Amino acid sequence: MLEAFFQPKAVAIIGASATEGKLGHSVLANCIDAGYKGNLYPINPKADVICGYKAYPSVLDLPETPDLAVIVIPYNHVPAALRECGEKGILAVVIISAGFREAGKEGVEREREVVKIAKQYNIRVIGPNVLGIIDTATPLNVTFAAGTPPRGKIAFMSQSGALQTAILDWSLASDDLGFSKFVSLGNKADVSEIDLMQAWADDPESSVILAYIEGVPNGQEFIHVGREVSRKKPILVLKSGVTESGSRAVSSHTGSLAGSEQAYDAGFYQAGVLRMDNLQDLFDSARAFADQPLLSGKRIAIITNAGGPGILATDTLERNGLHLARFEADTLQKLKAYLPDAASANNPVDVLGDALGERYAEALEMVAQDPNVDGLLCIVTPQAMTEIEETAHAIGKVSQHTSKPVFGAFMGEARAKDGEKILSSYDVPNYRFPEQAAKAFAAMRDYRLLRDRPDAEAVEFDVDRAAVREVFEKVRSEGRVSVGEAEARRVAEAYGLQLPQSKLAATADEAVAFANEIGYPIVLKIASPDILHKTDVGGVKVNLNSAADVRDAFDLIVYRATRYVPDARIWGCLVQEMVSMDGIEVLVGMNRDPQFGPLVTFGLGGILVEVLKDVTFRIAPFGRQDAEAMLDEIRATALLRGVRGRPPADREAMVEILLRIGQLVTDFPEVVEMDINPLMVYESGRGAITLDMRLVLKD
Repeated sequence: MLEAFFQPKAVAIIGASATEGKLGHSVLANCIDAGYKGNLYPINPKADVICGYKAYPSVLDLPETPDLAVIVIPYNHVPAALRECGEKGILAVVIISAGFREAGKEGVEREREVVKIAKQYNIRVIGPNVLGIIDTATPLNVTFAAGTPPRGKIAFMSQSGALQTAILDWSLASDDLGFSKFVSLGNKADVSEIDLMQAWADDPESSVILAYIEGVPNGQEFIHVGREVSRKKPILVLKSGVTESGSRAVSSHTGSLAGSEQAYDAGFYQAGVLRMDNLQDLFDSARAFADQPLLSGKRIAIITNAGGPGILATDTLERNGLHLARFEADTLQKLKAYLPDAASANNPVDVLGDALGERYAEALEMVAQDPNVDGLLCIVTPQAMTEIEETAHAIGKVSQHTSKPVFGAFMGEARAKDGEKILSSYDVPNYRFPEQAAKAFAAMRDYRLLRDRPDAEAVEFDVDRAAVREVFEKVRSEGRVSVGEAEARRVAEAYGLQLPQSKLAATADEAVAFANEIGYPIVLKIASPDILHKTDVGGVKVNLNSAADVRDAFDLIVYRATRYVPDARIWGCLVQEMVSMDGIEVLVGMNRDPQFGPLVTFGLGGILVEVLKDVTFRIAPFGRQDAEAMLDEIRATALLRGVRGRPPADREAMVEILLRIGQLVTDFPEVVEMDINPLMVYESGRGAITLDMRLVLKD
């Protein structure tokens, strides 16, 4: 538990200074200025009194054991200070000092030493290399930032302290941006975003959790914890620094399609976390969640004194999956009877440019009571007759007796400011532009859908893990990481995938014999653990109808393979049943992400997969609901449902294969890449056949 960081009864500041301009002075001064009511102990061996507080040479000299210590001294003295904290029994420490992992190789070693000491004494550490932490309810401010933000219901964590100083300055000038918690994570040597999510899940002071992160150390745990916490309150994340998931060259289609960007998208979605595109959206949405009731549907009513802004809001709502509410006939009649003839009673309700506060108030009351309305947006442009203050009060009063979220969009600056302040007093968020408000409504709708999603069903099939283990051990024993197609077939069979008849022929004579046994027509494929993309080297021949065709094709395929990949190990050719091609080719694959683990891919398959890139992703393990959702998320989902007289593809077969592959890559973490491409999916009831499968094991 992390209560000692946020509600400490006593705080020691190691490195406190009486000299203005030093970090140790700023941290102590902020703590005093914030109004901290507990015992405060400056630690400085060269001072007796600092800022009116008795100073001590060491925490070991204190008359009591503080709940929290803040270290603001040069990095080379941090380990000794941390050890003294442990000896004193202090269990929560914020290390503001820099010069650790972010400073290079030597800094990494220093950070390891800090972690070792912390574990030895069971100390929880925030940092090092942080701005500090703030709790506005305690109140507590042990940062070197320039001031304390207004009290509010937003709990905010960030890996960037510099970013937080800018946001804090923004909040000091804002009328409706307040924080409950304000935590700089820094290097995350110990306490991470996962710990803080858990700590804030039941925090009565926080209605919404915000995070700016640059990386997640344990993706699977993040998904698990995020799912639990997001059931209780929204989590909004801005993720920066997305790059490819690893420097290792990828050889599968999936490997080239999947990177960290896709892994984070999938991981956040499965965790119930809203991923925001930018800081503006992050805080626009946070203000909505902090003070307004949750949007229960997707029907929005707009009341405006200007047509253009109403249309802009409508467009943004529609683009984000919301729409304008259709008023009940009774509501329309009341609006038409009350509003001037030139006004519009339809949604958006245009009360005209000469609308005074009373007209806004009456229209808002009528619309708020309509059962078809889930949320209200009131747009105000400062025209000559506009009563800014009266209109703001009208909006605020409506918000106080409705269970629906109400947003203001007082456009402009000079005159709009007064309205914004009044709205803030009613806990109504105001947006300078109507599009911002529309996107905040969309975030509310997205969170509700994520929160209400049922938990993933655990699905486990009866499979032959021993057979797969045997295949992988053989591959390893030969110093390989690529699993040949003949070997991959055994893996597929062990996990219950349907395959065409196939045999490995070392010679042309064997190929003819196997073809006669399987029956014509047949397919011939090069068999080599070093050639994964067979068509690239002319390593596939289809629709072979005679022994002569097979013999000629065998020789040609082997010749091409040895010419284009001279060092490749050639095992011969795979002689395969020519299956019906009247289905739809799809891709099922996996690329193992360093943070989140097995990232499973589904999309249209065949040779154009990397061009079309019509794919979607999930982190394994996942349940049936996610597998079904994947089929609906690709752009070409209509093809799977059946178009222009074509029957729908076998949905159940695709869902089952996704679940079986999810189980395979969870059972065997040594698989770093895999492709089934193509998976031929037939009409409902006919199943799906794995035509080609490749796997790559960990180096």
